[in-house]
Amino acid sequence: MEISAAGRLEVRITTADVGKRVSVRCLTEAGTAGGKFTDTVGVLTSWDAGVLVITRKSGESVRIDASSLVAGKVVPAAPARRRGPAAGYEELAQVAARSWRPLESARLGEWELRAAAGFTRRANSVLPLGTPGVPLDEALDVVRRWYGERGLPAYVQTATGAEGTQELLCAELERHGWAREVTAELWIGALAPLADRAEAEGVVLAREADEAWLARYQRKGVSEVALKVLESGPSVWFASVPGESGGAPAAIGRCVVDGRWAGFAAVEVDPAQRRRGLATVVMAALAGRALEEGASAAWLQVEEENTGARALYAGMGFAAHHAYHHYREPS
Repeated sequence: MEISAAGRLEVRITTADVGKRVSVRCLTEAGTAGGKFTDTVGVLTSWDAGVLVITRKSGESVRIDASSLVAGKVVPAAPARRRGPAAGYEELAQVAARSWRPLESARLGEWELRAAAGFTRRANSVLPLGTPGVPLDEALDVVRRWYGERGLPAYVQTATGAEGTQELLCAELERHGWAREVTAELWIGALAPLADRAEAEGVVLAREADEAWLARYQRKGVSEVALKVLESGPSVWFASVPGESGGAPAAIGRCVVDGRWAGFAAVEVDPAQRRRGLATVVMAALAGRALEEGASAAWLQVEEENTGARALYAGMGFAAHHAYHHYREPS
């Protein structure tokens, strides 16, 4: 916290700092013997009528009464480097978008409206990298009409927790009544150590998702639309570990190589075959192929409640870069 030369805590933020990353300390239950200090770090998304709203890295909004502040300062944006490669939010957002392409899209300024007959929110949401070129109210009206014409609910995908993310847009969406339905994180790590983690013997790599691979994929009854999304991307690979009975594979995975990045998804293991390291074997095989194509860094997406996957990926050297969210239009 900010401490003056006299040793006193000072509040060195004002309403002019809205949009900046800040660190504040406030006194809870002021005036009581049990009052305690609490610290909050995040982006100051509003300061109105004596109330500050700070959006944390996770996307959670915290309301703080300005009268309870005892210290506060602007702090540098979160560094782009985490464990593993250096990366900025916009680069990763574009790479992730190219790995999971919609069937149709339209531009609204610097926003991309994406649709794929409802198969996954990622392929059926707005990616707002920049400004829409019109006032936000008008942009949201355009978005709702565009998705409504396709019989789809309107979603906007946003991100928090890194330099260049969209805490202010999240706050504006919430003020307009849009509800956050899903939060996940994008994690990054070095690619070469992943390829060295296991022998990739017995893993079959293919350019297309065959019927056996789809039989293990968690989204049952995959349509032609879904298959087009799955096979979209600059350089797509599907991995399978054959099952013992010759039916559905014991494990599968998907990887998209795009320049220096290799993106991993759909890593799934037969419940009866878990805790045998098959997920690691699949990812090692895909990482090896990605290295051959010139990639050096890895990324993947994992939902907050998937504790098993988070522990697995942390053990592989991945770490969270930013959180991303899907906001749904008001009913």
